[in-house]
Amino acid sequence: MAALFRGSRNLLLGGTKHVDLAFVSSRSMASKTPIGFVGLGNMGSPMAKNLLRNGYPVIATDVFPESCKELQDMGAQVVDSPADVAEKADRILTMLPSSPNVIEVYTGPNGILKKVKKGTLLIDSSTIDPAVSREMAVAAEKMGAVFMDAPVSGGVGAASLAKLTFMVGGAEEEYNAAQELLTCMGANVVYCGGVGTGQAAKICNNMLLAIGMIGTAETMNLGIRLGLDPKLLAKILNMSSGRCWSSDTYNPAPGVMEGVPSANNYLGGFGTTLMAKDLGLAQNTATNTKTPIPLGSLAHQIFRVMCARGYANKDFSSVFQFLREEEGQ
Repeated sequence: MAALFRGSRNLLLGGTKHVDLAFVSSRSMASKTPIGFVGLGNMGSPMAKNLLRNGYPVIATDVFPESCKELQDMGAQVVDSPADVAEKADRILTMLPSSPNVIEVYTGPNGILKKVKKGTLLIDSSTIDPAVSREMAVAAEKMGAVFMDAPVSGGVGAASLAKLTFMVGGAEEEYNAAQELLTCMGANVVYCGGVGTGQAAKICNNMLLAIGMIGTAETMNLGIRLGLDPKLLAKILNMSSGRCWSSDTYNPAPGVMEGVPSANNYLGGFGTTLMAKDLGLAQNTATNTKTPIPLGSLAHQIFRVMCARGYANKDFSSVFQFLREEEGQ
């Protein structure tokens, strides 16, 4: 089947629209062939579980073997390395913490590209530098494989409920093949353009999210200091022009909402370290494109300071607690 995929792609390059349809069809015919998955952390594990629930056999690996046990109990096949995954699957998803992890998993000594089959579709849902995504696409192309970036928004809760938003970058003719898998794990799958544009969209989203969360935390803190009940203040904000996702879905003030990290001592959710990393990506790309991001830069510094002050492993909404401690309360 991989040879069929590769052959179709070669004909595609000749510009024949009829073969384009045949190529997409060949992907669909293989819809229940095994899917490789590398990276079973807070996000990757529920994503892989949703593939299993949709009837896809999953071949998985993680740098921490204990992370694989729950998925293995659900019927996934666990192997030792990303290269072993590539040997057994011609559609592979990766969900990793950072650019260096992605480079290692794809191009390292036990990486995917060591044993990747021609025609393999590689989908990376990590949030990384768009330039690294483009590098991985070039490396994959040299091996006859196709790389697409498809970072996600929605957090652990959305991953568990298969309600993620995927922002996809890559060859447009491969989008349908990627969409088939991503719709098993998300409610929204959006094609953004060439390789790296998915990452660009994700970086912009997370910069706004960070700025909005800091603003919501400052607002809630000020209102409380002025004598307002936090639940009442949140209710007013959410029926007024200040409403945002951080106020109505993920409020950072303890006691306002249930089922969010602020109700659980900021455990779980999206870690402050990861937010600082994403803001660093925004800062780097802004510098490279000469784009002014004064609030994004300030948000980056705030979350970096939080990491140094013991908040690294807490959810990023713990900025509310950080601000209150800064006031000496």
